[in-house]
Amino acid sequence: MDPALEDLKEIVTDALGASVVDTTLSMAETRGELSVQVKRDDIVRVLTYLRDNVNCQFKQLVDLCGVDYPEREERFEVVYNLLSMTLNRRIRVKVRTNGLGGEPVPSVVSVFSTAGWFERECWDLFGVVFEGNPDLRRLLTDYGFEGHPLRKDFPLTGFVEMRYDDEKKRVVYEPVKLTQEFRSFDFLSPWEGQPPVLPGDEKAENPEGEGA
Repeated sequence: MDPALEDLKEIVTDALGASVVDTTLSMAETRGELSVQVKRDDIVRVLTYLRDNVNCQFKQLVDLCGVDYPEREERFEVVYNLLSMTLNRRIRVKVRTNGLGGEPVPSVVSVFSTAGWFERECWDLFGVVFEGNPDLRRLLTDYGFEGHPLRKDFPLTGFVEMRYDDEKKRVVYEPVKLTQEFRSFDFLSPWEGQPPVLPGDEKAENPEGEGA
């Protein structure tokens, strides 16, 4: 295991104390990473420390994303991927929440201004509420979109579809209508297998023994 990662883990756990719920060290190929799960309400304090401490210097929030685990009581994880260009290190910080209708996650816009759009994306796609975000609106879906499409209980066909109506000269929303509810596949493609005799090949069959 990378000694530098071990040192970083010790620094973080000692400094943040009870805010740290769990830590994981991983060596994926040649890239080592430290993952830290922290208490949801302490995320602002944790990220501020990781940004400002001289032994951490994680000045960049590379990404903020959501993960859905429906089998868990707190089904959503919000993942913060941080980068220290000075020390050439990365760290992954995670918090858990019930998501829509559950406990909100404190916004970290005051720590990393780029988190504003990342949090909007996570809210849009997963329904995770970020308390304190100054502009928590949909970002990737339309304003009239219903639901949060990256939740694992979201139907694959969605709830509504939109199209441009030439008569009304505007975009209209309609309930999703499937033109065919059930399809029967024979799965006979050149890549998946084929019958012994393809249509038309029966004309080319030779009498038994011919050409032997």
